[in-house]
Amino acid sequence: MTDPLPPITPPPSDAAVGPRFLISDLCASLESYLPPEQVSEVYRAYLFGAEAHQGQKRRSGEPYIYHPLAVARTLGDMRMDYKCLIAAILHDVLEDTPLAKDQLALAFDSEIADLVDGVSKLSRIDFESRAEAQAASLQKMLLAMTRDIRVILIKLADRLHNMRTLGVMRAESRRRISRETLEIFAPIANRLGINSIRVELEELGFSHYWPWRHLVLERAVQKASGARQELLSTVETGIKRRLQQEAIQGEVKGRCKNLYSIYRKMREKRRSFSEVVDVFGVRVTVDRVDTCYRVLGQVHNLYKPVPGRFKDYIAIPKANGYQSLHTVLFGPQGVPLEIQIRTEAMQRAAESGIAAHWMYKSGAQGAAAPANLANDWLQNLLDMQRGDGNPQDFLDNVKVDLFPDEVYVFTPKGRILTLKRAATVVDFAYAIHSDVGNTCVAGRIDRRLAALSTPLRSGQTVDIITAPGAKPNPGWLGFVVTGKARAGIRGFLKNLKAKEAEDLGRRLLGAELGSLGTDLDQLPPARILDYLKDAGLPETAALFADIGLGNRLPALVARRLAGGEGDAAPAVSEDGAEPHPHRFAIRGTEGMVVSFARCCRPIPGDAIAAVFSPGRGIVVHRQECRNLGSLESKRNKRLDVEWAAEPDGDFPVEIRVDIGNRRGALAVVAGAIAEQGSNIENVQSQDRDGQTSTLEFLVAVRGRKHLARIMRRLRQIPLVMRITRVSR
Repeated sequence: MTDPLPPITPPPSDAAVGPRFLISDLCASLESYLPPEQVSEVYRAYLFGAEAHQGQKRRSGEPYIYHPLAVARTLGDMRMDYKCLIAAILHDVLEDTPLAKDQLALAFDSEIADLVDGVSKLSRIDFESRAEAQAASLQKMLLAMTRDIRVILIKLADRLHNMRTLGVMRAESRRRISRETLEIFAPIANRLGINSIRVELEELGFSHYWPWRHLVLERAVQKASGARQELLSTVETGIKRRLQQEAIQGEVKGRCKNLYSIYRKMREKRRSFSEVVDVFGVRVTVDRVDTCYRVLGQVHNLYKPVPGRFKDYIAIPKANGYQSLHTVLFGPQGVPLEIQIRTEAMQRAAESGIAAHWMYKSGAQGAAAPANLANDWLQNLLDMQRGDGNPQDFLDNVKVDLFPDEVYVFTPKGRILTLKRAATVVDFAYAIHSDVGNTCVAGRIDRRLAALSTPLRSGQTVDIITAPGAKPNPGWLGFVVTGKARAGIRGFLKNLKAKEAEDLGRRLLGAELGSLGTDLDQLPPARILDYLKDAGLPETAALFADIGLGNRLPALVARRLAGGEGDAAPAVSEDGAEPHPHRFAIRGTEGMVVSFARCCRPIPGDAIAAVFSPGRGIVVHRQECRNLGSLESKRNKRLDVEWAAEPDGDFPVEIRVDIGNRRGALAVVAGAIAEQGSNIENVQSQDRDGQTSTLEFLVAVRGRKHLARIMRRLRQIPLVMRITRVSR
């Protein structure tokens, strides 16, 4: 349930705040760091953009060109190169005007055209939903970002100006855009270390998405600020005096956390405002790294530190390259205060992040750290894209990586890896390399064997154990937390499913052709090519995969290939099943393209039938399953099957046991099942009348004989009153 929206006064436009920012102002600002010929090119881009957007207006009523000019202004403040500024001024011409990319490249160059194209939405493609369109556009932008990081910098500046002028939009649109900002763009700015943009995006998104909460929290902070201002001044003065005594040059400045950070901490840790201790703090900025540690010692002498609240982000930077010393002190009157200590270069990098790569190319220490870490993240994006090409899945995986509450772990060679909190051994394996993740079977944490699902803690050393024949388990998706691991597992399973579908389709088609007295090798190649052309398939492997996934019925395909009529439904017998001289044998090793219905849980020895399910393959039922009756209208999708001579593997089956309600009864029954070599996958208990209970077990068996042995053993237990096999 969301807050009711109060009436919101639209944020003032640039003109309302003061004199409007004009192209002349931008050019004057750019002259401080760009040569005249490049400033002239930026001015030419402005004239080009103004002509392209001629007659277009924003919802606020102002000429559209003011928006790209404001975007360029933000990037100019970040001291971006002139091509980035030109792309910013032209960033909407491909999306909102008839201009084509090749025309833009001709007017400027291909590099600028690629930047503009990377920022443009996929608006000319039909999508089934807004969410799908958003996911595809963001995927396009993020992948363009991997080729040129300036794409996302332009998009962040674009989103920042849109958020500043969001008040003119309808309430529904404000909420939608604000949610996207908080979920995608602010975290991206944080991941790239651009703190100045991240903070403003969060504040604007918070105020528009939860306006009442923002208002209440703002008033609470203002009230607390008045009460603690004197305390904060006392701490500032005390630290300044101590630094002067030690002849340490540095700037000491009090600060208040932004409202969204406070709100997120209150929500995640379920605390009231009064329980959030680090609303206020002090930042100390010095010249060198060794001075940071000297200042740390002085403030710890001045005020007692809170145990367990010291973090050294200088020795081990955050995933976005952020560096600083953080410590929480018991200040005057016992009030906790957070102290941040960093160098001037670290402060610049904290504000500008990867933009510092352009902003401080000369003489900036530490500017390369955010750039290098950002490049690592961009490489992860490419790995995720290769593993999972679906736009929505890709976006979900990116969202996972955008909230890195980190743990720091070591490889056996001492390399530090930063992972999301609650990351497991599998996440660590995929962080090293996708091949390591795909073949991992266990891990050693601090030289002790550990399960793949074991969560990692900071400071641990992890060694991955792999095996050549190992492969990812679908169950891993239940505990991995990093986007790269999730994409790697999904990608492998999709490829595996495609291979299994191809093998199954080949077998199904072979069985159907055999019933017609021929086989695939005997068919004329021209007839196969004609069928593939009519079906729009590139090769026979795609045909087999389509059959295996249930998208094409093997009986119809076989009739067409054998020279019969393929568009007529095959004949069916009186009981509704198709006549098959050679039944298709279920081995139990077909993989993900053959599934066993949960309603009846067929096991080897049962009389079975199967139906085709598009996208899934074939679903096997027991012949007496009542759900098969609902498929009478789809007789042509039925498949006559039987169990292979020696099915392989364990098959789940449900049994219900009515038992006397006695202490230890469950343990007795479970022990008897285990005696018969069966694994209990799930158990549910329900008290009936205080005297008896019903236990429902999901057990893995090899077939009907194995199940019969288990049921015979359970009947020997005196407390057991009744045993039945469950069919839903």
